[in-house]
Amino acid sequence: MSGKWKIAAVSIASIVLITVNLYLIEKKESKVERTVFVENWTKVKKDTITDTIQTNGVIKPVEEYDIYFDAKKNDFKKFLVKEGDAITAGSSLFEYTTTELDALKADLEAEKTAAEGEMAGIEEYIGKLRSYQGTVTSEPETAIDESVEKNLNIDITTSSSDLIRSNIEQEMYKQELEKNRLNEKVKMLDAKLSSIEEQSSAIETTSEADGVVKNINKNLNNPIISIVSTNMAIEGDFSEEEMKKAEVGMTIKASSSGSKKALKGTIGRIHSYPAEEPSLKKDNRFPFQALIKPEDEETEPLLVGSKVNLTVITNEKAGVSSIPIEAVHYQKQPYIYKLTNKGHVDKHYITKGLKAEGKQEIIKGPSVGDVILLEPNAAVKDHSYFITPIQFEKVKAGTYKKFTSREKVRYLLLGILEK
Repeated sequence: MSGKWKIAAVSIASIVLITVNLYLIEKKESKVERTVFVENWTKVKKDTITDTIQTNGVIKPVEEYDIYFDAKKNDFKKFLVKEGDAITAGSSLFEYTTTELDALKADLEAEKTAAEGEMAGIEEYIGKLRSYQGTVTSEPETAIDESVEKNLNIDITTSSSDLIRSNIEQEMYKQELEKNRLNEKVKMLDAKLSSIEEQSSAIETTSEADGVVKNINKNLNNPIISIVSTNMAIEGDFSEEEMKKAEVGMTIKASSSGSKKALKGTIGRIHSYPAEEPSLKKDNRFPFQALIKPEDEETEPLLVGSKVNLTVITNEKAGVSSIPIEAVHYQKQPYIYKLTNKGHVDKHYITKGLKAEGKQEIIKGPSVGDVILLEPNAAVKDHSYFITPIQFEKVKAGTYKKFTSREKVRYLLLGILEK
């Protein structure tokens, strides 16, 4: 009989359990009716959100500058470098002579001859002044040269001897100054002529910066030499959408299959005009150049033409409240569902910030550490109760055996009757 009573007791308990649960489910405004099954949830984290542009680039020299040669005025002699040569600022590139030097030399020599002729004339004139000065008495009767009389600008017949001597002294002083000026001019012309003599054999054109000789045009068509810098940069192009986000000065990171270490730098130049003429048939691409930051330690040399994967950091925020993008829902404004300690799912409106990498910054809303609901399986009512799946890996038989008979009955009843 005891066995039959046990069976009957279990059957009655099962019927009561089923009946109570059905009643709770069907009851209007029942907690069960408004209970959400929460399978996926997460916490608001303090995180770093980085918005980037992912594109490709190629390693190229930072600068390329050209050397020109005027074949109309100069005669080329020979190149002093070869393609591929590494050069420094001041290195000789090629030699030439100029036809202008001969003409310039002739002009300078003519100018020097004229100056020396003027000096000779002044010497002769000063000699006449001295000669006349020695013959002047209190009553002058000596004949005077017409040029001397004209330059003295006085009336010899009426002027006193003292006035005549004074004017002669002034005129001699004036002529000595002019003679000295002409003498300095002759010295300057001699220096120029000497310099031309030194250049008449050959003139060398030198490099203004360090670099590598990229190209030499042996047909003497300009540019006659092209030189590229030894510093490397990354060149690529942005799409129209990327152009809206990209700015000069933004940080970049680059990596390639042939290099173990990532390259760092900044965007140095962005062209505002497309690489090709705008067309309705194709997307516009805007060239840019990223400058590579030199490393303190020695690194492997960058090969010109190497392809790299480029990351441009357009925006970055560190230490901000962050949640997964899929946790954000929308009506008139964005909101999330927060799981409270009392077992409710509450709707909270939020103010969004930066969104990138599958993360959404929360400027205003739940705090770091708050638990929020990810994508729910069904529509959620505000302030609903929630339940979560049993984590069987945390349920151990040993723990159940430690409960007393009273505790087992208590927890069973709580599970059945809790509203």
